[in-house]
Order: sequence, then C-alpha cells, then structure tokens
Amino acid sequence: MFKKILLALGLVVSVSANANNLETLAYDLGAAMAAQTQAQGPFDFKVGDTASYKLNMAQFINGTMVMTVKAVTADEVTITQDLDLMIQKQSCEQVINPNTGEIKKFTCNGQDQDPGNAGDVEVIETKEDTVTVPAGTFVCLYVKARQASVQGDIEQWINPKDVPVFGLVKQLAPSQFGKVTVELTSFKKM
Repeated sequence: MFKKILLALGLVVSVSANANNLETLAYDLGAAMAAQTQAQGPFDFKVGDTASYKLNMAQFINGTMVMTVKAVTADEVTITQDLDLMIQKQSCEQVINPNTGEIKKFTCNGQDQDPGNAGDVEVIETKEDTVTVPAGTFVCLYVKARQASVQGDIEQWINPKDVPVFGLVKQLAPSQFGKVTVELTSFKKM
C-alpha cells in the first residue's frame, strides 16, 4: 500500500508565500497522479469529499483551508480549495486528468495560475509513520521531498486510504516568512 502511495507523492502540495500574496498555493501533482493511476492508485475521488485544515505560518499567522472534490468524470477531477489566512481569502479551483496527472486548469480568484513543474520535486526520504493532528491519529506515509523552486525541504504525512481528496494529514513547508504548518482538522468521505 505505501509503495503505491509513494508513487502518488507528486501531490506535494506546497504552501508557498511571497510578500505580495501570503496564501498562494501551488500544486505539483502531475508526476504523482500519472504514476498512481498506472497501478489503480490510492486516490478514490468522490463528489463532496472534503478535507479541512488549520494553517500556521511563522507561528503568528493563522488560517484555515478547505479542499473539496467538486466534480468527477472519467478524465477530469475538479477540486476546489478555499483559503482564509487572517485578513486575506483565496478561492482556487484545479482541474486534473486522473488518468495522466495532467493539470488541465488551475485558477485562483478567477485568475489563471501556473501549475508548476512536476519534475521540480525530488523525494529524499520515505517511511511509515504515525502522526497526531486535530482530526486524530493516523498511520501515514511520511515523505520528505526537496522542491528545486523552494529553499528547504517539504515534509508530508499522507494517508489517501482514510483521508479524502489527496490524503494530506500534515505538512511542514518553508516560506519566506518561516515554516508553514498544515494540519488536518476534519474530513468527510462520501
């Protein structure tokens, strides 16, 4: 099971921040989604699946994020992501091809976004691990990855078997303002 999840890692959801836009979220899903679908991967997208998170940036900026599967067809999955980071809010929508991992469209607040480069991520460590977050305690695949466009490593604990959308339970990622922590607070599987 964890080997299949590892193939799905390209989901490295990196929360990146810059001085002009604290809540820019860039998904780097291409490689992982393509790999996981070759082996009937662990993602089972269903309309209405939802995962809610609390965010903390540099220990003084707090917020929330909710990811929801909006639509599913044979060759498209639409996922919405609503982010509320202190006084700024952002609503994003991503359309991916679950058969190839291709990001067909990525918009935030109605503006087209660059989906990033799937080859930008290098996995440097994986292991089975248990992590406790506000939503409970989960057995996960711990993944440490290096993203060339980000200075520092990204750590994730993922469990797509139990947690909907992308299975993200916890993430630690660097930003210009310090470490960003994302933790699962609740979820709903359809």
